[in-house]
Amino acid sequence: MSETVLVVVDAGVATITLNRANVHNAFDDALIADLTAALADCERNPAVRAVVLTGAGASFSAGADLNWMRGMAQASEADNRADSLRLAALMRTLNFLAKPTIARVNGSAYGGGVGLVACCDLAIGVEGAKFSLSEVKLGLVPAVISPYVIAAIGGRHARRLFVSGEVFDAAHAARIGLVHEVVAPDQLDAAVERALHFLAKGGPLAQAEAKRLALRIAGMTVESAEHTDTQNAELIARLRVSAEGQAGLAAFLDKRAPAWVKE
Repeated sequence: MSETVLVVVDAGVATITLNRANVHNAFDDALIADLTAALADCERNPAVRAVVLTGAGASFSAGADLNWMRGMAQASEADNRADSLRLAALMRTLNFLAKPTIARVNGSAYGGGVGLVACCDLAIGVEGAKFSLSEVKLGLVPAVISPYVIAAIGGRHARRLFVSGEVFDAAHAARIGLVHEVVAPDQLDAAVERALHFLAKGGPLAQAEAKRLALRIAGMTVESAEHTDTQNAELIARLRVSAEGQAGLAAFLDKRAPAWVKE
């Protein structure tokens, strides 16, 4: 339990809530560290059979925190690489968790928030939620989350959304496979309970092996992910300190359009 992440374990289910509602559950160093630790605790806890990940307030997660981005814009390439590797470790921990995971997508998800959704085994979203991989608008790319997003939606959809940075709705998210089900807000908890009902019928060892099997057959192992994470951390660190990345971040922080956007 921490200020940024709340964990409640009840009847074999660990509900992890991103608890920064005032900034739409945006990532900063503390949230990344606390969420990684919470997931590791769930992995070790024999009383936990399944994990539900959700957000406090109206949003699931808005991605990067504004102040965190401001700090990264001023940081060195080496510091940006280290920062990206910490985020990569979070995504890898969630993706390969040996217990079933459900993304309870209670609201909009942007950037890294989309990554969290993609890393979960099941994703249930509410009508009205918005999604975006908007990094190119800042002169950046969704490098760290890309393996998991591409695994969820496929390369063709990823190419469109990575290069356009467009906002899309929950129905579109379901069509491309980012979420498995879209429900009315007042039906979200019931939908999650239905999913947990079926998960409870599976053997825990078999479920862990089934998850590893699906990932391995799809070409993703912890070892391959670690290698990819290193490459992607180097890429995003290089882009953050590049002239275009610096210009894009500065424009975003100043709430103005970057120079490449023509009026």
